[in-house]
Amino acid sequence: MFSYQLHFRAVAAINEVKLLGRVGAEPQRRGTEEHPVVIFSLATHTNYKYESGEFVQRTDWHRICVFKPSLREVVYNYLKKGQRVYITGRLTYGEVKDGEGNTRTTTAVVADDVIFFQSSEPS
Repeated sequence: MFSYQLHFRAVAAINEVKLLGRVGAEPQRRGTEEHPVVIFSLATHTNYKYESGEFVQRTDWHRICVFKPSLREVVYNYLKKGQRVYITGRLTYGEVKDGEGNTRTTTAVVADDVIFFQSSEPS
């Protein structure tokens, strides 16, 4: 009789995001009591120059989700619109249904750490 063994080999994978930008709006509490989350938007910029010599700044908006309990509370209580932050985390993808039942894909960054660089208000 033959004996077959299945061998699973762990293969390394990386899903890591690092962003430095400005908060677009006050953080919001979402989710349920069982699965709370704090969400906010983050703007990052890319500067480039056309062949004509004209400089352009492109803004990309990122949806940031914070699930870690202690980090979630700090972000909700202290992060303000306009504040500059450095975020490390991972990309996640999903689907949501709008009010008319249409399915829409979503992309978000699940934050592992949020480093506050400065207050949004001048000192």
